[in-house]
Amino acid sequence: MLWFFLLFSTGCWGIAEIFYKKGNVADEPYAHLKTTVFVGVFFGVYSLVILLTQDVEIAYLPANFIRYLPVALCYIVSMVCSYYGVRYIEESISDPIENTSCAFVPVLCAVFMHQHLNAKTVIAIVVVAIGILCIGFFDTEGKANRKKLFGKKLALVSIAMPFCYMILDAIGTFLDIYYTDDAATSVLVGVTEDNLEHTANCCYEFTFLLIAVGILIYLKTKGVKLFSTAEDEALVAAGEPVPQKSLLQKIGGQRNKILAALFETGGQATYLFALSEGSGVAAVILGSGTVIISFILSRFLLKEKLTVLQYVFIGIVFIGIISLSLLEA
Repeated sequence: MLWFFLLFSTGCWGIAEIFYKKGNVADEPYAHLKTTVFVGVFFGVYSLVILLTQDVEIAYLPANFIRYLPVALCYIVSMVCSYYGVRYIEESISDPIENTSCAFVPVLCAVFMHQHLNAKTVIAIVVVAIGILCIGFFDTEGKANRKKLFGKKLALVSIAMPFCYMILDAIGTFLDIYYTDDAATSVLVGVTEDNLEHTANCCYEFTFLLIAVGILIYLKTKGVKLFSTAEDEALVAAGEPVPQKSLLQKIGGQRNKILAALFETGGQATYLFALSEGSGVAAVILGSGTVIISFILSRFLLKEKLTVLQYVFIGIVFIGIISLSLLEA
């Protein structure tokens, strides 16, 4: 079952990346926040299922919710950065950069947890770092197009988003390792080896749900409806009436965001059960598998095209991530 869980998670997250790109369009100002709301809602529902079906000590959840907050916020803010970034940049560029966070987790563990880095791991990290720097450096045509379409400032901010994700996700993953490495020494209270991952996951996903509620309130103050489309918001901005829609039409208008949230949650669910089976290889397999699947799908489904040099350096990043996956397994 372990490999089924890992492969299912990898597929779900790779597909989710495509729907994130399709759902977060540049001309819908609050698209990234709406995506965050949908993910938060699905996560909240899944956490409730975990509480009802797994041996999680509910009495300790309030205390653990506060203790796990730094980890949860790193993950959540990184994901919002990703949703914002893909509104303006190609998924083929964004995802390889984002998933190189796995290259920096061993460095953080070596610095703060005094874990040893062997020479092969250091070489793999250097390969990944060179690859991501060159992807951005040779993105000349993409930079020019983004400046022309969105302006210089927004072009710079958008390309910075996957790097923000990379840094925050690496910090979050490092903290997650620190929190969940051993139940006996964990910062979380009332946990055992059997329920440690599920407890941490509930804290993370309930935090996501609360942030989703906060975003809904924010959107309400801005007069933005969750199920409004880019076309609806353009009509509102022009002072034109928005046509009435049925519930199915409203859901259909946000189907890409909803499907992204659904696949994200599906991947999270099966990944969690893979972790509970005790395999340390899970995270690193996903680090390489997800980015490869999303890259292939973005090339064939989104019709994204890059320069030859960009493909070369994305290939170098893939090699580095896969090498790290094997070395850290």
